[in-house]
Amino acid sequence: MSGIRNGFGPGAASPTWLGVMGGGQLGRMFAHAAQAMGYKVAVLETSPDCPAGHAADHLLCAAYTDTAALDELAAQCVAVTTEFENVPAKSLAYLAQSIVVAPSAECVSIAQDRLVEKRFFTQCAGAAGAPGVLPAPYREILDASDIDSLPDELFPGILKTVRMGYDGKGQARVASRPQVRAAFDNLKGVPCVLEKMLPLAYEISVLAARGADGQAVVYPIAENVHRDGVLFKTTVPGPNVTPECAARAQEAALSIIAQLGYVGVLCIEFFVLQDGSLVVNEMAPRPHNSGHYTIDACVTSQFAQQVRAMAGLPLGDTRQHSPAVMLNILGDIWFSGDDEQPQEPCWDKVLALPGANLHLYGKDDPRRGRKMGHVTFVAPTLAQAEQHFRDACVMLGIAAERFHA
Repeated sequence: MSGIRNGFGPGAASPTWLGVMGGGQLGRMFAHAAQAMGYKVAVLETSPDCPAGHAADHLLCAAYTDTAALDELAAQCVAVTTEFENVPAKSLAYLAQSIVVAPSAECVSIAQDRLVEKRFFTQCAGAAGAPGVLPAPYREILDASDIDSLPDELFPGILKTVRMGYDGKGQARVASRPQVRAAFDNLKGVPCVLEKMLPLAYEISVLAARGADGQAVVYPIAENVHRDGVLFKTTVPGPNVTPECAARAQEAALSIIAQLGYVGVLCIEFFVLQDGSLVVNEMAPRPHNSGHYTIDACVTSQFAQQVRAMAGLPLGDTRQHSPAVMLNILGDIWFSGDDEQPQEPCWDKVLALPGANLHLYGKDDPRRGRKMGHVTFVAPTLAQAEQHFRDACVMLGIAAERFHA
């Protein structure tokens, strides 16, 4: 890492260590990016057999709340980040007493609570000079008595747990109060939020990054298709995204990241309604599944950008040099019909497609619904990338109707 310093004070030693809370695939890809820039990476994770641990220079196997492990991480690393939003915010705050933590515990805690997040989005939209992108109409349900006072205009809606919901988990579609009561009981009566279902045209995500000096950048808009609550396909540039829509979403993202005082990579998901209007959905305080295309299609990947932000380096160029379509790979494709004996997919055929880039996450146990990797197809034109995506779906046994938006 000759000549590069971490930027957190004069004479700061180089090379140095960066830390990650969490051992999933995002931590693994972060480690690869950090190591390519000359850093060493320490990972704190509860499981010894984890994707990030396989790539890390040092794995601390302990609970996220283990103060001895947190002290060891802080003693070794100049800065620490989190690779998923449900790392306890208190642990990040504890680390921040002695080292740089990016994003901060406060920013992560907002994303951990849907109600707090929605209130924050509303506050951002009301700020002077802000683009004014609001969340969908909603109402909190803290106990069963709140169901009686739900306004009729929120139906049909989606009931979501306030905390710990992701990839379609912890939520249910409801069309009436009796259905809300049943779903609320099924969710064990934990605090929930009921969101009004809106006439959705498509979904987009905006990947943004901000440095400690306030410099902020945004990536091209990603258009996403979900299946069963899990990201299935990302297309960039989004085929339905107008320049006006892209500008509004990017301006809103920059406003949100600035008002957060955020440091690091942040992904914000938006709904584009049938009338062209924007609704902000949620944010992820980390690199995001929909940003994986940046590894192969952009000058600076989202993971290299996270390294730059937390290490106090200038942010990288977000230009996209090739159109890209990303296919999320779930464990389902290891199985045929009702056969429960996994078979390795035909990666040789997929990789024979021009512009195919395979990223597997080092998980030895394929299971239906489990994220196992992704393939990004880059090409001179979006039409070519889309065709190679479709060809790969056929090769991998993914039904044709599953890759229509």
